[in-house]
Amino acid sequence: MENIYKKISFQGMAGAYSDLACRMAYPELETVPCVSFLAAFRAVKDGEADLAMIPVDNSLAGRVADVHHLIPREKLYIIGEHFQLIRHCLLGLPGSQIEQLTDVHSHVHAIPQCSKIIDQLGLTRHVVADTAKGASDVKKWNDPTQAAISSDLAAKIYGLDILQRDIQDAPHNTTRFLIFSEEKNVPRLEVGKSYITSFIFEVRNIPAALYKALGGFATNGIQMVKLESYVDKHFNVARFYADVEGHIDDMPLQLAFEELHFFAKKVEHLGTYPGHAFRESNGHS
Repeated sequence: MENIYKKISFQGMAGAYSDLACRMAYPELETVPCVSFLAAFRAVKDGEADLAMIPVDNSLAGRVADVHHLIPREKLYIIGEHFQLIRHCLLGLPGSQIEQLTDVHSHVHAIPQCSKIIDQLGLTRHVVADTAKGASDVKKWNDPTQAAISSDLAAKIYGLDILQRDIQDAPHNTTRFLIFSEEKNVPRLEVGKSYITSFIFEVRNIPAALYKALGGFATNGIQMVKLESYVDKHFNVARFYADVEGHIDDMPLQLAFEELHFFAKKVEHLGTYPGHAFRESNGHS
């Protein structure tokens, strides 16, 4: 069904890592920059995009703030996942030299991820909205002492030189993205293929409610790969987001959901989708 899609939205400017992830996962689609995660979701709901590519976790920075609150609120369905290896580049004006640099501009997470080279070069750090904004600013200022930490895609878009590639401190820096659609698109269950099922549930006000709600997954051999809690205004933990391995039509998963429904007062299936190849190559499944 991918050929029915034409546009995919993301948060950030053209050349941001979310833009790169869109182009890697859906090279045939037009990417739509949005000022916020909410705007990226709303672009799908308003018909300005067919899909939204949203980062949810980074192997170094952890959970992406705010996104987990938007997922249940915006009522879109998850139809896929994408793992993007983050390979930072040091960008400067065409013809500029590393020895000239005095300042570097990038996202709040990207700067500490490249602290070794920043310290080595003695650069002054400046935080901007996203990595692509840093690249755009360096081009606009036309100052050879200014540099950005961004992607090679941003270098192409903004006409900058890549002064050095792969400047990240940790080689495993990876971001997990989820792909959202207004239509639920559950793939047909095929033997031998891996799937992820995502859902949200609320537990009943009974002792050991979470333990009892999740018991069915353990007894039916279902691997849970993600579990996040939400707090209400009184700081009570009542709602949870979960990713499990398995297809919604798998009998073991159906049995686990039957038990979950018994102990949970509300269960929302957010989507079932193919597990990304990154999981198998890194022993996740």
